[in-house]
Parts: sequence; structure tokens; C-alpha cells
Amino acid sequence: MKAIAEGFNSFETSKKPIGTVKFLPDPKSVIALIQSGKLKEHIVLAQGGTTTFLAPALSMGAMGVITLSGAPESHLGILSREFQIPCVMTAYLVDNDSRYVTGGENKAHFDAMVKALDGKKVQLDCEGAETGKIFLVD
Repeated sequence: MKAIAEGFNSFETSKKPIGTVKFLPDPKSVIALIQSGKLKEHIVLAQGGTTTFLAPALSMGAMGVITLSGAPESHLGILSREFQIPCVMTAYLVDNDSRYVTGGENKAHFDAMVKALDGKKVQLDCEGAETGKIFLVD
């Protein structure tokens, strides 16, 4: 398998969850996913590492997290370690030059990431000390 995306690894773990990516842009989408009863089938995708409204999804069993910005020291990085949920932060597509830029205009980057990952079945690999990887699963 070839990694489709990479990012900062929040913490080292041998867990390699496989699930369908679900982009959660707002609190309403988090509540809808929880109420669907299908939370445990998903790896959640959030725009930022400070997205506090994602906390209920973590405490209720999301199998993995991908963020489009943020660092392992951010809110979601800390929560992912606390709940032992694999987390790849500030993810970027390996075959694309687009990267998150702090303080920059990132809409095109975020849109490309959501398009590439949302609804796709992926596997997270967070065994590396610094880099987490996201693999497409057939």
C-alpha cells in the first residue's frame, strides 16, 4: 500500500485503524454522526487541532482522527493521546505540493484534502515517532 497522505503523528501507537473518513466541519455534523450509531466505523476529519467540538466523538469511540491543521500539542493532539486514538495532524497529500501555511490562505488546500479523503476507506499508521501516514484501502 502507498500512503495517500501524511502529517504529524500525535503519538506512537501500533493501532492501525481502518475506517471511512467523515469530514466534520461543525458541531451539528458531530452530533449527527454520533446519533447515527455509526461513529465507530469512522475516522474523523477536522479542519483544525483546536476543534473542541470534536471532543464528544473522541470520547464516544471514533477510531481515528485526521486534522488539516494543528500540532500534536494542540487540543485534539492531547485528547487523542488521552483516549489513545491514532491521530494524523496537519495532513497533506503526498502527491501534491499544497501544504497548510500558518496564517496563510488555506481554503484551496483544505478543499483538496476534504475532496481526496472524505468518504474514502483509509488506514492510519501512527507507528512513526514524527510522521503519521494515511493509506487508501481498496
